[in-house]
Amino acid sequence: MKTLIFFISLFLISPVIVHAQVYTKDSFSTVIVHKDPRFDELAAMQAEINRRSYLSTSRFVRGFRIQAANTQNRDEANAIKAELLRRFPDQKSYLLYQAPNFRVRIGNFLTQKDASKLRKMISALYPGKGIYIVPDIVEHTPSADDVYEQDILDK
Repeated sequence: MKTLIFFISLFLISPVIVHAQVYTKDSFSTVIVHKDPRFDELAAMQAEINRRSYLSTSRFVRGFRIQAANTQNRDEANAIKAELLRRFPDQKSYLLYQAPNFRVRIGNFLTQKDASKLRKMISALYPGKGIYIVPDIVEHTPSADDVYEQDILDK
């Protein structure tokens, strides 16, 4: 008797189960999504935050610095560095030690042309000294123009 009830109930339920697996034309219709307009405002705010963050961070890129001194005397190197900082406060100066020499470098330039302007001024201060433009890894803080160019490249 139990088996008979089982088969009868299976026979009655099977059309419902089979129909559940059949796709009709209505099951492939389009879905309409109602997006909250505040999402666009939120995305714009996040883009502005990202842009400001990008502008505030320094990047290290290949560029040029001016080597103003190459000496074995540390005191002389520090004196030259202090003099350069006093005369050119808008430029960063660096004291590097590569045994046995101390090297004084100044500036963060992306092109040799930019570095040559400062090189001429330093050469006038220290005539007869070897003032060179040397390739180096320099700090570069992106400007608003760089961000605009990057936005164009990303699109």
